[in-house]
Amino acid sequence: MLAYDYPLMGAIWTMLIFFLWIAWLFLLFKIFGDIFRSQDMGGGAKAVWCIVIIFMPFLGTFIYVVARGKGMGERDIAAYTEQKAQFDAYVRETAGSGSADELAKLADLKAKGVLTDAEFEAQKAKLLA
Repeated sequence: MLAYDYPLMGAIWTMLIFFLWIAWLFLLFKIFGDIFRSQDMGGGAKAVWCIVIIFMPFLGTFIYVVARGKGMGERDIAAYTEQKAQFDAYVRETAGSGSADELAKLADLKAKGVLTDAEFEAQKAKLLA
């Protein structure tokens, strides 16, 4: 019975409208995140943008993307590179603790007389590089 009351094109239009609504919500949250993350705007400008987007959601979103869209991308890239740099530093710091064990083993081999001073220094430089 439902198939006669709700044709296929009606279902397709409903899915399209639902998809566009979800995409608009994603864009809206992205814009609010960008407003509060932006360092080049003061508190008053942030408040004005929020009020414009809350009271005129579609028009305010469109105006924000046109006016500050390029800056949004630049701020996203800057945040990504900062996050990547912090992650890389963390990985280097965490992985670097294994080199201390290797240096201790080299010092032990040098103390036993297995390695000469020149070999020890060469291996140490190799580990620390």
